[in-house]
Amino acid sequence: MTSETRPDYAGDVSPHEAWAVLERTSEAQLVDVRTAAEWSYVGLPDLAGLGRPIHRVEWQTFPTMAPNDAFVSEATEAILRAGGSKSAPVFFICRSGARSRSAAVAMTEAGFTRAYNVAGGFEGDVDRSGHRGTKNGWKAAQLPWRQS
Repeated sequence: MTSETRPDYAGDVSPHEAWAVLERTSEAQLVDVRTAAEWSYVGLPDLAGLGRPIHRVEWQTFPTMAPNDAFVSEATEAILRAGGSKSAPVFFICRSGARSRSAAVAMTEAGFTRAYNVAGGFEGDVDRSGHRGTKNGWKAAQLPWRQS
């Protein structure tokens, strides 16, 4: 797996790199740090084909967008409960890669040694037409996802 290694977190990986690790490493986990509104209205990555859940832990709480002070404890509990560990690969994803990078840094500070940011996030950057989901990110990579 290629990644940009940083001292404050394990680095950025593409959606395809994250998927490949999730496919072959049963201990690997995916944490979606977007808001409940985003999960409901935009959709979620789908790991059902891998027989695993996606963990939904808001980095900021909707609708105020206040920081979720319980993020680290909630994410840790979800990861460990699902069979992950502090030394297993954990991928964090948001809309475009900013909140998830902050989440990866926070989880690294909490002792997770392989906390990665999924570059481009779920929807990716805005394209020339002002739309997301076509330029980069999980959806543009045509990885499994679902709408609720």
